[in-house]
Amino acid sequence: MSGQDGNLKGRIEAILFVAGDAVRRKDLAAALQISEKQLDQTLDQMRDEYDYEQRGFLIKRFGDMVQLATRPLYAEDVVRLLQPVQKQSLSQAAMETLAVVAYKQPVTRAEVEQIRGVKCDYSLQSLTAKGLIHEVGRKDTIGRPILFGTTDEFLNHFGLGDLAELPPIPGDSPEEGPEGPAGENGDELIS
Repeated sequence: MSGQDGNLKGRIEAILFVAGDAVRRKDLAAALQISEKQLDQTLDQMRDEYDYEQRGFLIKRFGDMVQLATRPLYAEDVVRLLQPVQKQSLSQAAMETLAVVAYKQPVTRAEVEQIRGVKCDYSLQSLTAKGLIHEVGRKDTIGRPILFGTTDEFLNHFGLGDLAELPPIPGDSPEEGPEGPAGENGDELIS
């Protein structure tokens, strides 16, 4: 039986199930030997079927990534069985730093510190280690400081499809768009 045999939805499920983690759309389409357009159409059909049937899993899309995930409706059942270790939450300083990076990206350490008014080396290192931010380049200025931006894992962690889904900053008009944190409390920026 060749890779082309069988049901396309079943083939997608098999790959996403075995991968466990998110898979890039272009890699998934290449593995299935189909176009990204055909993949997107099939993923949309699968999402609708899973939602209609209230299946135990759903198709999760964030950035250019696709993942099979547990439907939140059934999360309590899974938790009762597996009793997973609780994820460590982000500190207030890390949340504030992450909010600045999310809204101002690409942004340098010095720019984040100027907005927050405090040093942020540790928070940037911690957020990088957690995979929520990463180096996106160097600023074309003296010293060529590192520019930081958010990752697909950031989108996944906060349940966002893309950065356009970030909540507006209080006080910004909708047509202006986010230009940076409104205050010193990162909690009001990301819930």
